Amino acid sequence: MATFADKIKKLRNDKKLSMEQLAVEFAKRYDSKISKSSISRWENGQSKPDIDDVSIYADYFNVSLDWLLNIKPNNEIETVAAHIDDDLTEEEMEDIKRYIEFIKSQRK
Repeated sequence: MATFADKIKKLRNDKKLSMEQLAVEFAKRYDSKISKSSISRWENGQSKPDIDDVSIYADYFNVSLDWLLNIKPNNEIETVAAHIDDDLTEEEMEDIKRYIEFIKSQRK
């Protein structure tokens, strides 16, 4: 299972952002004081952010806090959305929606 540090590093790299660029994005969008050095320490597992900063990550990258923090609900159900990258085409997204509807229709 990927750690918090692994996940935030991958999220940043997937968007092709430097730590500096991400810190600037957080400051602009959230009036955040998250620094490049804080991001570096978190990605290297040297320290952990507070919950407010984790919430900023979750919102910015459109992921759930549960996924980001490796928290499994009691019933162990994972959402499909947590596993869908934001680089899908509209056609691919429509295929996924149709497949979900197909799977649900098999329950009846």
